[in-house]
Order: sequence, then structure tokens, then C-alpha cells
Amino acid sequence: MEPNIILSKPDKTVKGTVQLTGSKSECNRALIIEALSKGVVKVSNVSDAADAVTLASVLSSGLRVASSENLQLATDNTQLINIGPAGTAMRFLTAYLPLQDEEVILTGTKRMQQRPIGILVDAMRALGAKIDYEISDGFPPIRIHAGFEQVADEISVKGDISSQYITALLLIASSLPKGLKLNIEGELTSKPYVEMTLAMLQQCGIQYTWEGNSIHITNQPFKGTEIYVEPDWSAASYWYAIAALSNEAELFLPGLKAYSLQGDSVITEIMANFGITSQFKDGGVYLQKEAKPVIRKIFDFKECPDLAQTVVVVCAALGHDATFTGLETLKIKETDRIAALQNELAKIGVKLIEKGQVYKLDCSAKHIPEKVTIHTYEDHRMAMAFAPLALVISQVEIEDPMVVEKSYPAFWRDLEKMGFITDGIA
Repeated sequence: MEPNIILSKPDKTVKGTVQLTGSKSECNRALIIEALSKGVVKVSNVSDAADAVTLASVLSSGLRVASSENLQLATDNTQLINIGPAGTAMRFLTAYLPLQDEEVILTGTKRMQQRPIGILVDAMRALGAKIDYEISDGFPPIRIHAGFEQVADEISVKGDISSQYITALLLIASSLPKGLKLNIEGELTSKPYVEMTLAMLQQCGIQYTWEGNSIHITNQPFKGTEIYVEPDWSAASYWYAIAALSNEAELFLPGLKAYSLQGDSVITEIMANFGITSQFKDGGVYLQKEAKPVIRKIFDFKECPDLAQTVVVVCAALGHDATFTGLETLKIKETDRIAALQNELAKIGVKLIEKGQVYKLDCSAKHIPEKVTIHTYEDHRMAMAFAPLALVISQVEIEDPMVVEKSYPAFWRDLEKMGFITDGIA
């Protein structure tokens, strides 16, 4: 077990340049596109996030058996792919692997085996994939059989599920012999992620139509393209949070673009409410803190759920009672992020109250202890969302700090470069 990290920041000023890794969201899409194109598409600035490294390893190894420790599955001659905690890889490979004509078992960590995959499996079965559940219906591990024959070219999926299900289907659509017409039922959550997928496909020569609730992609070849993976806006969001909780902040994040495919770039607009200005020049974005009262009371994360923890913690630290919507998907992430937030915010006297699909922050009993210990629940975003509290609490102890490997392996090193002290303890 890795030692905990105790974070502190003697002064409340942050100044400097932070070079962020490639976007996990963009990179994982690009890696699947590269594999489907059989090398016609090339990917550069590949993310060093653990999820992307895992997916790249599976795709480049000819489906070599990945780590299978602590797993009791009868594999006979079947290849076993264990993607660990990589949720994106699980979803994307569930759609990709049936097209590869190999029998494999796809599994992950204990938590991954509790995360639903049934909607995507049902969709793939409807298209002609042969997929069985190894232990529990609707959940990994799954056995994917060889011999895919497309039996349908039109399917329907609910719009309020994880956008990764929809993206997984769109990524393989042009490789299906009959193409795919995907009908989205109801309101589409996390729409920017679907738009990112389609924009990246289009960049690689794949044309689509999106009329009403239907997206149609015909069978068509990829064209020779190089996809440059932009730095990760989700990772940038933690620096915005740090700026918001500092007394003074001047940061430069190279490589980030004003017009990004990543939905999480909306953090620039959200954090403007907290006095953080974003200026795009010199090939990146400059952040600066300006004294400004926080007025905005309602934040909607329907299209950017990965920003929710970050913004909720900032509001709590500032004692800003706010209301949050669009958090429906947080309960099926790496952990139940709603419960995790409620547990950890309680340590500074703040309540996150659930009322249907609306969440209210009650900071009336907020207090700032000398030290707080944050449990991370095997969730990288819990560690990084709570780390900025070191600007308002003398010591913030983060349990299981290496969870950040999943999306931002250099996070603690980057904090040290900006003057944070990171003491490990046994």
C-alpha cells in the first residue's frame, strides 16, 4: 500500500507553468480509431494517463493477456484481458472486440465488476455480437465470442446513460458492414463527449448525419490522418480550483485551445464566477485570480459531470451555498461520487443534500480544522478535487494518493513545482 500524502502550502500564492498530459478522453477515442483504421490514422501526444496506457497496451499487443491477478475465471484457450479500473477501456473494448474475430474474456477490478455494462452489451447483441456474462448479468466480466455477423443496422439507446456507451457504438459504426443508425431516446446527457467523438471521426474522413435524435454513419474507410491529442481540460480544472482557493494566482497551461473538442473546457466559464480569468495566447491559456464575490448559485453539470467534484469542493471551501444539477451519472463512476462527496465534505461541516435530481450545498456549519484526512474511494477525481483544500487547511492528508495515475500521473509532482509540500507517511 502506498503511503498517504500530507499536502500543505505555506504561502497562498501559485505562479508558474504547468505542462499537462494529453486528454484521456481524446486519446482513448483516437486509439480505437487508430486500431480500427489498421494504422491509416496515427496518434501523437498520447496521454500517459493509466487508462490510456492500458487501452494502448491491449490494442497494440494483438490482444495479449493482460494482468489477471486475483481472478478466478476458467479461461481454457480463451484470452483474458483485464483492464483494471479503466472504465473507458471497458466500454470501448466491449464494442471493439466483437469485430476482431477472437474469443476473449474482458474483465477488470472488483469495482469494475460492479459497474453496469448491460445497455452496451444489449446494443452489441442487437447488432449481431455474441457476448455472454461470466458471473452476473449486466456486469463484467464478459465473454466475447468470435464470428460477428451484422444482423441490424439500426438500434436505439437511452440518452441519459453514460455517453461512453454511445461513443463506443459510434466509433465502430463506419467499420460495420451495414453502417449504423443510432437513435437516442430522450434527452442526451454529456452531449459534448458525443460531439467530440463525431468531430474526431470526421477529422479522419468519416462522414455522418445527425438529424433530430438520430445519428447515421455508413460503412466507409478512414483516410490517412494524424490526430494530435490536446492536453487534458479535466486535469486543467484542478489548477482552476487551486487558483480559485489561492490569494493570488498566475498560471500558464501550454497547449490548451479556446475552441476545444473537450466539453470540460467549460471550466473557463464556470471559474469566471470565482474570479479566474482565462486568456488564450502564446499557444496556451493564462489563468489569473481577481478579487470577486461569488454570486452564481446554480451550476449544471449535465454536459460536464467530471467537473462536478472539483466545483463542489471549491464552493464548500469558500462557504458558498450553491445548487447543483446534472449529477445523475456520478453514482456509477469509479465510486458512488455523491456518497463520497457527502462523506468527505462532512469532515469540514458541509452537507451535500440530495433532493431528487437537485443537490444543495449547506455550508452553515462549515469549519476549517488544522488537519483533514480525505479518503479517495479508489477514485482519482476525489484525490485531485480535494487536494486544493491545502490552500485553506494547514494539512490535507490524502489516502491512496496513487489513484491519480488513472488520469494525471504527474499531479503530485506538478503540485510540488508550484510550491506545495507533499510529505509521504508510512
